[in-house]
Formats: sequence, C-alpha cells, structure tokens
Amino acid sequence: MIADRHSYAAVTLAYWAFTLTDGALRMLVLLHFHSLGYTPLDIAILFLLYEAMGIVTNLLGGWIGARFGLRVTLFAGLAIQIGALMMLSATDPAWALGISVAYVMAAQALSGIAKDLTKMSSKSAVKLVIRENEGQGLLFKWIAILTGSKNALKGVGFLCGGVLLQVLGFEGSLWSMAGLLTVVLVASTRLIGADLGKAAAKIASRDLFSKSRAINVLSFARVFLFASRDVWFVVGVPVFLAEILGWSFSGIGGFMAAWVIGYGIVQASAPKMLASTRDAASASRAAWVWGFVLAALTAALAFAMSWSGEHSAMILVGGLFVFGVVFAINSAVHSYLIVAFSDDDKVTLNVGFYYMANAIGRFAGTLLSGIVYQFAGLAACLWTSAVMVLIAAVSAMAMGPGRAATVPRTE
Repeated sequence: MIADRHSYAAVTLAYWAFTLTDGALRMLVLLHFHSLGYTPLDIAILFLLYEAMGIVTNLLGGWIGARFGLRVTLFAGLAIQIGALMMLSATDPAWALGISVAYVMAAQALSGIAKDLTKMSSKSAVKLVIRENEGQGLLFKWIAILTGSKNALKGVGFLCGGVLLQVLGFEGSLWSMAGLLTVVLVASTRLIGADLGKAAAKIASRDLFSKSRAINVLSFARVFLFASRDVWFVVGVPVFLAEILGWSFSGIGGFMAAWVIGYGIVQASAPKMLASTRDAASASRAAWVWGFVLAALTAALAFAMSWSGEHSAMILVGGLFVFGVVFAINSAVHSYLIVAFSDDDKVTLNVGFYYMANAIGRFAGTLLSGIVYQFAGLAACLWTSAVMVLIAAVSAMAMGPGRAATVPRTE
C-alpha cells in the first residue's frame, strides 16, 4: 500500500509533532496575553498574521513542493516554527502594548508559515503513496485518518498549552517545545526521500491557480466552513469561559482539548460513518447535505445561548460537542474531495490552493471572533457561524460530482 514507507512515516510523525506544539502555542498565546489584560479584539489581532500568512504560504508552498519536493517544504516548516518559538520567548510584559502586539504578530506570522508548509507536505504525501488498484475508498480512509489524528493531537496540544503555562510559565513552555521540534527536524533529515512530491513535468506560474470548477467551488465553500468555526473558536468561547464562567487556564485548555480530540476522532471515523460515500460523486452530495445539517444545529445553539441564563455552561458545552461531530464529518468530506479531484502531478498545487482558501476562512473567522464577541457577545458569534455554514452548504450544491483524478500506481 505504501510506496515509500519510511518517507511517509517520517512525514506523518513530523506533522504530528508539529501539530502538538502548534495547538499548545495557540493556547499559550491566548491565555498568557488574556491574563496580561489584552481585550478579545487585541487577542484576535495577535492571530491575524498567523492566518494571513497561510493564504500566501499555501499558494506558494504548493508550487515549491511540486518543484523541489515535499522534503524541502517540511524541513522549512519545522525550522521556521523553532525560530518562531524562540522569538516569542523573548517577549517582555513591560513592553508598550503597541510594540508587544507588533512583535507577537510577527512571531505568529512565522508560525503560520510553518504550520501551512508542514500541513501541505503531509496532506499531499497521502495522494502519492496510495496504489491505483486500491481505489478512492482507501484514499478517503487515509485522508480521514491523517486529518483526524492531526486534530486529535492538536487537542492534546491545547491541553498541554494550558498545563505548561501553569507549570513552566510562558518562556519555559516555549523552550521545551522548541527542543522537541529540533529533535524531530534532525531525525527527519535522515528518513525522508529527496524526490517525494516532485512533479514530473515543469510547473508554470499559471498552474498556481486551479482551473477545475469543482476545486474552485469546493475551495469557496471551505472559506465559509472554517470561518464558521473560528468565529467562535479562536476568541469567543475561550474568553467567555474565562471572563463569564471563571474557568481556570487548565480547565479552558482541557475543554478545548476535549473538543478538538473528539472532533479528530469523528473525522478519522468518517469513512465508516459515511459508508455510502465511496467516490467523488457521493462525497459531493454528502458535502451539502451535512452542511445543511450543521447550519440548522448551529442556529439552534445560537438561539439557545441567547436565552441560556444560568444554564449557559451546560448548553454551551453540550451544543459545541454536537457541533463538533457534524463539523468533523463536513471537514472530512471536504479534505477527501480536494485530493480525489487532483491529478498526481498537481496534487501539491491543488492542496495548496485549497488550503489557501482554508486560511482565508480562518483569517476572517479570527478577526470576526474578536470583533463580534467584544461588541455583541458569544451568542452573536454563534449566529454569525450559522450564517457562514449556510453559505458553505449552498455553495457545495454548485460543486457537482467533479472528476476524481486517477490514483497513481506506485512500485
């Protein structure tokens, strides 16, 4: 099943290690700067360059991966993340607000570049190691397992971030994560093949932008799907738990971890849950059907939180876990479709283009999370999320069955 077992295993393990530190870093930055008195909007601004750099990185990273191989993009991602962690460790609470925000935004920008280089490398590698005779069903399974495991580990990272902040403090946590990634980077240089992901034909600049209608529509839907999550996930819910419900750092990190871990488990199980989804045509139908289900659930949660009163904690926790199950199914179907629609030589380009759209959605959701929460509260964040999910579902209806690319034969 796997053409280059060592390279694929090394790429995946490096991606998992990176994901663990990425989740921890997000929680560290959010909780640390909230404790220093930053407003929800200030915190959202800290993450804006992180998301904005993903827009450029995914687009250009796809071209770099196709031109020079996934080894280059993976190593660059790990090295840049180590630099970002070291940079953040030098922050000083005594700095003026403007200087501190600008400095942290710059460090977060580097982390955003690193995240998308490693993610694009790992997601593209899956397409390159599945044999033709094993078909689209197995491709859906492997994409779901990889994406689900990544999100589960990111959830563990959220928990680690909250715990590390209490045990080691901000600077100590960053140094420990940088040390872990340094070990991973050194090990990866000895295990990953140099040609993994290189395109056989020359890649022209015009190839950066997809000309497939199905991929363009899928990418448009992805913008709104992920904006719908981050509009409450990035700032709204963590700050609500801290300010309104009085939860501790570890408690907030634990809840966010449990949510993302559960989301990852469901995502990895999506092929079994959607047994009838075996090809691009059936997955295209599933994308809009489950999109409408998610829109209805989000609207119901928003309505409940508008009138929750003293039961807000129970309604929020229960509602978000239900949201996570349905959102995970939507995301798994989307992640399968982008790979299924891509030809072997163009997989890194198309995955990069698709995750550029993902980054646009995260950028918009992050910004709106701070603005909407600060001026209208958590219920308004959830109403905004419901509208965005509805747009994603309607967009997916226009995608059609697309065209599943041939899965390459490997020796």
